[in-house]
Amino acid sequence: MATIRKRGNSYQIRVSCGYDVKGNQILKTMTYKPSAGMTAKKALKEAERQAALFEERCINGTVLDGNMKLSDFADKWFEDYAEKQLKAKTVALYRELMKRIIPALGHIRIDRLQPLHLIEFYNNLAEDGMKINTKYKPIVDFKQHLKNIHMTQRGLAELAGVSIKVVESCVKGVNISRVSADKISTALKDISLFAPVEANTSLSSKTIQHHHRLLSCMLNTAVEWQMIVSNPCDRVKAPKATRKEADYLDDKQAIELINCLNSAPLKYKAMIMLFIYSGMRRGELCGLNWTDIDFKNNLININKSSLYLPDRGIYEDTTKNKSSERVIRIPADVISLLAEYKREQLQLQLLMGDQWKGSGKVFTTQDGKPIHPDTVTGWFHKFTVANNLPDIHIHSLRHTNATLLIAGGTDLRTVAKRLGHANLSTTSNIYAHAIRIADEIASEKLSDILNPAERIKQA
Repeated sequence: MATIRKRGNSYQIRVSCGYDVKGNQILKTMTYKPSAGMTAKKALKEAERQAALFEERCINGTVLDGNMKLSDFADKWFEDYAEKQLKAKTVALYRELMKRIIPALGHIRIDRLQPLHLIEFYNNLAEDGMKINTKYKPIVDFKQHLKNIHMTQRGLAELAGVSIKVVESCVKGVNISRVSADKISTALKDISLFAPVEANTSLSSKTIQHHHRLLSCMLNTAVEWQMIVSNPCDRVKAPKATRKEADYLDDKQAIELINCLNSAPLKYKAMIMLFIYSGMRRGELCGLNWTDIDFKNNLININKSSLYLPDRGIYEDTTKNKSSERVIRIPADVISLLAEYKREQLQLQLLMGDQWKGSGKVFTTQDGKPIHPDTVTGWFHKFTVANNLPDIHIHSLRHTNATLLIAGGTDLRTVAKRLGHANLSTTSNIYAHAIRIADEIASEKLSDILNPAERIKQA
């Protein structure tokens, strides 16, 4: 039978579940805290009801230990829920976030985790110095420095325990991670080689919001598993994410980019043109098979993504959500460009012979294997720098596609469908700038229609 003991403003409920093999009594406990304003009589009555429900769950074996620490519960949550229900990319992101959550909250029992703990944690995340992945930039001429100390790039890579690509980045003056910078500085016994790129090392509001969402998801599961009565995240206002305006090219810049593509390799020309005219995500483009392209009707079937994780390599997954599975039409000249590139790929396949891996992907490595998504990003960055184009990233082409469509008068629902957005509000929030510009153009057009005399006068 359940026992109830009042402790301050709450009630401790305890149920005996027999004895273990050593003769020790197995006790399950939970804490019930009455709502504010509830009378003592009603609170006791509700505590008795909660005790009866808790006892029934204990008898049925559906109660886990409510006194489990958050760190222990997190291990179980990842094993029994996240790894089975969530996408691999999402799980990888969540494990990164846990690197901040566990040191701050991991020692607290989940049935004692209070809103105040979460508020203090979020406030701490907003402080300077919380950004783990701050990039570091070489502040010396590494090529000359290696000559001065009579060391090769490969020798430094082996001495510091980093890849040769990291050392090459140092020689080129490209940013590297703090971990790599520390390894090289330690190996060369010189702490004056690098400087942090960002002066502000605090986390963005969006990143803090990601921590809140993860904790909320975990603790919702704890409620479903009947380990806790309620989710403390429900009683905390989620940190508001500051929305950053999407980077995109205007029509003149987009035309300049397309003109520069005339000197690019055919594979990358076809790739970038497809980005511009389709608005696909990077993973969706890398995941395309030739069988997904309808050359006769100028259609592309977007139904999967090709992604990368360090522990898995390149792998295939479903699209971001169900709405992202879509068929879109693209211009005939882009289809013709893809057909030309396909002929080039077939010629390469004949040259490679047995060494061709035959993945069936549209965009591949030299031997036919699926292309690494970061290869796409890396090539485009070098291309924009070499051609003095605006400092944008590959995802900016998706934003460019949407912005130009909206500015051209395409209705928002059609744009959302082509982009694969689950909700129309997502499209309207991200592209508010383009909607505003389109509204101004529409207003001017209406003025021209209703004031023909003024238009003639101005002419």
